[in-house]
Amino acid sequence: MKKEFNAALVLEGGSLRCLFTAGVLDVFMEQGIWLPYVIGVSAGSLSGINYVSGQIGRTAKINLDYIEDKRYLGIRNLLTGKGIFNFDFLFGEITEQLIPLDKETFYHSPTRYLAVATCCEDGTPRYFEKDHCSDIMLAARASSSMPLLARMVELNGEHLLDGGISMPVAYEKAKKDGYQKRVLILTREHGYQKKQPSSAILTAFEKAYRQYPHLVEKLLTMPKRYNQMQKEIDLLEKKGELFVIRPEFPVTISRIEKDRTKLNALYQEGRKVAEKQLVALNRFLEQHPSSLEKKLASSL
Repeated sequence: MKKEFNAALVLEGGSLRCLFTAGVLDVFMEQGIWLPYVIGVSAGSLSGINYVSGQIGRTAKINLDYIEDKRYLGIRNLLTGKGIFNFDFLFGEITEQLIPLDKETFYHSPTRYLAVATCCEDGTPRYFEKDHCSDIMLAARASSSMPLLARMVELNGEHLLDGGISMPVAYEKAKKDGYQKRVLILTREHGYQKKQPSSAILTAFEKAYRQYPHLVEKLLTMPKRYNQMQKEIDLLEKKGELFVIRPEFPVTISRIEKDRTKLNALYQEGRKVAEKQLVALNRFLEQHPSSLEKKLASSL
């Protein structure tokens, strides 16, 4: 039975850590849990597309079936200017023929869907909404374009890269758009702290993007901003504004992990965690707005 709730779904990125998100969202869809607003960053934007289209298993199938396919992931793609993940193949042959996206359902869904990307010119986030964007798939592609590992995407006259650079988890945007209650799916365990990249990586950022100083500034300050955001998430979760679903254990797969067994285990972990939290999640979603307001007032 389909259950609709007045809450936002906020999806963190994390490249192939999105297999955790895929497991959670598949349980949501199987249980008929549909939220009217979905906002995703980086790989979270790609997982969100398959939630809006209602395609259980599609995110997992793409990554598990094609992870060893050089057309999808490989250094050769990077050397030929396509990016280490070949989005031409993902948004082309995979989307159109191999594991088709249900475009009819996606584009006609009343669900608000937003992909977050980073503007390279000023280093600030751009929010692209399905019903107000000339090419939402290109926006999702931009949202998922990792620095150094993907080429910039041009849209609306701007150069764009991964949304996680400027906005790792877009829970505040969801609130600004009218959703006090927000369900967050994170891809790192509780207490995770992002470490500063090596000096070699920092130098590579400065060299590769020297024409975009605001972007470089955001890249260099990513760990500090991400870690501060985790503190805010913990506080808002305690206040009852956020319901957070995250891995129970440290996620050790790399951004370009090719071990299918590890990836499938992460997908199963997402399913298990979601199933364990279903009762609490439904209680959170069914909570009357006035009850939430009283809880927030008492926490002040």
